[in-house]
Amino acid sequence: MTNEDLPLLGDLPTRAAAKWPQQQALKWATGAMSYAELDAHIDRVACGLMRNGVNAGDKVGVLVSNGPEYVEAVFALWRIGAVAVPLNLRYREADLADVVRRGGCKVLIFSGRAGPIDFVGLVQRSLGSDLEQGSLRTILVGEGSMPGATTWASLVDTQYSPAEQLALRERRAACKASDLTLIVFTSGTTGRPKGVMHDHSCVRSVRERALLWKVQPGEAMLNYLPMFHLYSLSEAVLQCVYSGCRQVVMENFDANTALDLIEHESVNILHGFETHYGDLLRVQAELPRDVGSLRFGTLPSGLETSAAIAVQVQRVFCPTVTGTGMSESWAWMCTCAIDEPEEMRCHSSGRPLPGMEMRLADPDTGKDVPQGTPGEILFRGYSVMKGYFEDPGATAAVLDADGWLHSGDQGVMRPDGSIRFTGRYKEMLKVGGENVSPQGVEQELSALVPDILQVAVIGVPEPRLVEVPVAYVVLRPGATATEESIIAACKGKIASFKVPRRVVVVAELPQTATGKVQRAVIRKAALEGGLQLKTGAQ
Repeated sequence: MTNEDLPLLGDLPTRAAAKWPQQQALKWATGAMSYAELDAHIDRVACGLMRNGVNAGDKVGVLVSNGPEYVEAVFALWRIGAVAVPLNLRYREADLADVVRRGGCKVLIFSGRAGPIDFVGLVQRSLGSDLEQGSLRTILVGEGSMPGATTWASLVDTQYSPAEQLALRERRAACKASDLTLIVFTSGTTGRPKGVMHDHSCVRSVRERALLWKVQPGEAMLNYLPMFHLYSLSEAVLQCVYSGCRQVVMENFDANTALDLIEHESVNILHGFETHYGDLLRVQAELPRDVGSLRFGTLPSGLETSAAIAVQVQRVFCPTVTGTGMSESWAWMCTCAIDEPEEMRCHSSGRPLPGMEMRLADPDTGKDVPQGTPGEILFRGYSVMKGYFEDPGATAAVLDADGWLHSGDQGVMRPDGSIRFTGRYKEMLKVGGENVSPQGVEQELSALVPDILQVAVIGVPEPRLVEVPVAYVVLRPGATATEESIIAACKGKIASFKVPRRVVVVAELPQTATGKVQRAVIRKAALEGGLQLKTGAQ
């Protein structure tokens, strides 16, 4: 089956409604709806968006918390040929204004409030001039009010006319597989966020993973990952609609609530990073729930820090599958089948999906590296981005003339043909001329010191060696390890230039909304806080 044979994104709910009309599509804290109901709601939202002037090709920002509105909004936009621009709920004034403007958004769909944050006030402060000039229209979801904003209720509660139904059919018929559908801004952990452009080809990627993982209609999938992130959008939102699963939605991650839902909703499928699974393991040990319904989970990476968590998950919850990818590749480019050996599923990052190519190359020479030698991971195939939105220079820096996406990730090819992700080249430390992977040091620290629950290694300037590693660690409950004992455990076990010059014990590590540790935030705090380095050669 080619990309052209697959349904377009906007058609997926209609396909699901035809196949499984009464199957529950969404379940959230205050309600539920079937696939037939979801498809009908999406039509109403689509007509409402057209009524409010959203044209094919328009960019529409979506700043909405997890819930049915998010699902309805993105599918309605795709159904009328518009472009969804998911926005991070952790954006504040400068971030939001920058991304909305650079993303070319003509409309902003936003939650009035999410948790403690008043997004009405945030939008007014950050985008007030755009609102006054009329260059940005707004649609308000949930509580709150704002002058000039259209309410979400008016979109879904208004019956559409025969003329609007005809216009919607024409819009849907005009959509093509190669159309731009999504601009996802990168996390900006290595610089200014860039807008990654994707078309409808991602449906094939979703299908291939459904086949490898044997996802079945009627299975229940728990989704606590933020829907603005591709991991959630691809593996939960799209995967459920493609495969006919029940999506049990949480607005935010909470381990206790998640375990309760697994038990009460007979959840079969989980997703998450090691942070999520670590919390789930801890809370399950404190107050066990019945998790016998779980069939499998996804846990990307292949780093040994993730592998250690994955091995525990196999014993307590269910098998997990691994993978690696990035926004530019549409989530996972590599994964493995659910029935492959545990060693592969826990200790590798899998193999390329069918129809995708991968190679490892020396980042300086561009030549392929032999098996077992670290190299930059390069991807090529149908799900690679169309480029960065209005940034040809940045696009040319990562997409070469032969269509290879240079990921900036380091990996090693294993004898079984799978890859193991080993870190980011941009995060490499230069310690006295030696290249040091912070992720590699983190793995070694975790192996040497069982008291460590989480660890993040950063580089701190040092006059003689240019920079040296410093470790920030979260200890397991009841652990007694100290800075001195952790450093002592490293000496004689790992290369002297990799031994942390300082170890700082903290209660928690700063993380993105998806659970990734923010090394840049830690490094900034360390430098601004005047972290003192210990003297003496390492």
